[in-house]
Amino acid sequence: MNRMAVFVIAALTAPVGAAYAVDHPQLREGLWKIQTQTIDNPGNKKSGGTVMQCRDHAFDKSSDALARTVRGCTTISESLSGGHYSAETRCVIGSTVMVSKGNAIFHGDTATHSETHVSYTPALYGIAEETMLQDQTYLGSCPAGMQPGDRKSQDGTIVHLRRH
Repeated sequence: MNRMAVFVIAALTAPVGAAYAVDHPQLREGLWKIQTQTIDNPGNKKSGGTVMQCRDHAFDKSSDALARTVRGCTTISESLSGGHYSAETRCVIGSTVMVSKGNAIFHGDTATHSETHVSYTPALYGIAEETMLQDQTYLGSCPAGMQPGDRKSQDGTIVHLRRH
């Protein structure tokens, strides 16, 4: 499994993207700015970026359903109280155990902030720990040419994450 696939699993098991038995607050439908910063250790290597995501309730539900079916992953705990969501998941990726602990704060239906800490035992691709900070902000209606499930990268490339 390559590094990108591992990152996708970590992102899917992050608290905002994956509520399991607990229903998190619905977010507003439309265009969202998603800013992510990742810190890998050892080495305190920082990376990050910003994407635009067009979403609707059906896309959010399908993303949640996908997160629940990640092979080798189980939910250890989760809770939702007063707009604060927390979750802990455990995934087995080959011979590596990935434990993800995250917290998300919902600011109404137009903004979220999440912090997720992931540990890999043994280290995976030289990474023993990873911290992901993510801020999501509602921008308005999806622009022409983007439909729910479409993601626009920093270079302007649009990726269709679901069939149209």
